[in-house]
Amino acid sequence: MAFKGALVINTEKCKGCEVCITGCPQNPACIALSKKVNAKGYNYLEVVNADACIGCANCAVICPDGVIEVYRAKE
Repeated sequence: MAFKGALVINTEKCKGCEVCITGCPQNPACIALSKKVNAKGYNYLEVVNADACIGCANCAVICPDGVIEVYRAKE
């Protein structure tokens, strides 16, 4: 049974440390840094490959600031 994931990212709290990107098991990763910046001047995380997300939550667990929420549903 396959799972589909959906990510919700708090872009205003993201510091763009990129730790979560290395935790993504998909190749290419489902997430990447945006070229845009938030109010604090950081490039924030954004979903770039949403269809590949399996909802594993590695990114949310590894995020030092807890800015990622992962929702998972059966396909």
